[in-house]
Order: sequence, then structure tokens, then C-alpha cells
Amino acid sequence: MSEEIRRNMALFPIGIVMQLTDLTARQIRYYEQHQLIMPARTSGNQRLFSYNDVERLLEIKKLIERGANIAGIKQVMAPVVKESPETTVMTEDTEEKRKELTDSELYRRLKQELVTGNRRGQVSLIQGELSRFFKI
Repeated sequence: MSEEIRRNMALFPIGIVMQLTDLTARQIRYYEQHQLIMPARTSGNQRLFSYNDVERLLEIKKLIERGANIAGIKQVMAPVVKESPETTVMTEDTEEKRKELTDSELYRRLKQELVTGNRRGQVSLIQGELSRFFKI
């Protein structure tokens, strides 16, 4: 499985994303409405987020804290479209794998991704931001 596909796999329900980002469900839905993130949906219409979605949400949060408004954020961060390589994907295979994972396992995988999963040799922008949730 390629790195980009793995980072775009739909894994995290909104509850975990809320805990990790300190954003409310309403804020997350608002950013989705403005196409800054595009989580996958289950057959029951539940939002599922990828590693990339969590990273984008934390980048958005950081911009908001620095005083940017939604128009400014849209200029800095291109909207996510369905055909984009950053779009969260969900296939039958990934849906089955996700159903087998517990919340604690998802949490552990996200921690592992943040500690060791740097893309293209770069330090993750959110690694320091999320370090308060994990003892590294």
C-alpha cells in the first residue's frame, strides 16, 4: 500500500478528531462545508477522517489562531476536490479494516504516524501540536 493511499484512508470518527484537534463538531462541519476538508462517508453517512484530514484541520486551527478568516484560509489552502490526491478514500477493503480497529488502536496508529511517519523526510507540521496528547 502506497504512503499516499495509507495517509488518505478513512479511519477516524469525528469524536476522535475532536479530541485530537480541540475543535468542535460544528467547526469541523463548517470547514467541510467550505471544502477545506472532505472526509469520507460510511453507508450510514458517518464522517470518517484520514491522517491528512487531521493534519489539515490543525493547520486551519493554527491559521485561525493567527487571525486569518475563512477567505484567507481558502487562499492559503486550496479547497479539496473529489478527484484530488488529498481526498479521503474508502473502499470495501479499508472499510473492513477500519471496522476491526478499536478507538484505542486508531489512537495508537495516529501517534505512531506522528512520531515516525514524516512525509518525504519533512517534519510534520502537527507533530508538536499533537505532542500534548502523547507521551513521546
